[in-house]
Amino acid sequence: MVIKPLSDHILVEPVSVEEKTKTGIFLPQSSDKERPEQGKVIAVGPGKISKTGERMQMEVKAGDLVIFTKYGPNEIKVDGKEYLIAKQDDILAILEK
Repeated sequence: MVIKPLSDHILVEPVSVEEKTKTGIFLPQSSDKERPEQGKVIAVGPGKISKTGERMQMEVKAGDLVIFTKYGPNEIKVDGKEYLIAKQDDILAILEK
C-alpha cells in the first residue's frame, strides 16, 4: 500500500536511537520508554496553500533524517509497520551527517 500525504503533512518512519553507557554497553529497548523523537521522512505532501492561493514549498524531502515534537505526530499502522504522520510545523530540525 502506498501512503501519499496531503497538504503539509509528512510521513515519518520512527528511528530508535540506541542508548550506550559511557563504558560502551548498549542498553536494550524496553516497552516503558517513550516513543522516539527522530525519524526518516518517507513521503511529503505537496505543501499548504497560502491565503493568496499559492502553494507553499515543503522544507523537508523524502530521505531526510528529522527531529520532531514528541506528541505532535499521529501514529498509524500500515501493513504491520508503524509510521507517524506529522505536520511540517511538528518538524523541529533536519539532521545532517
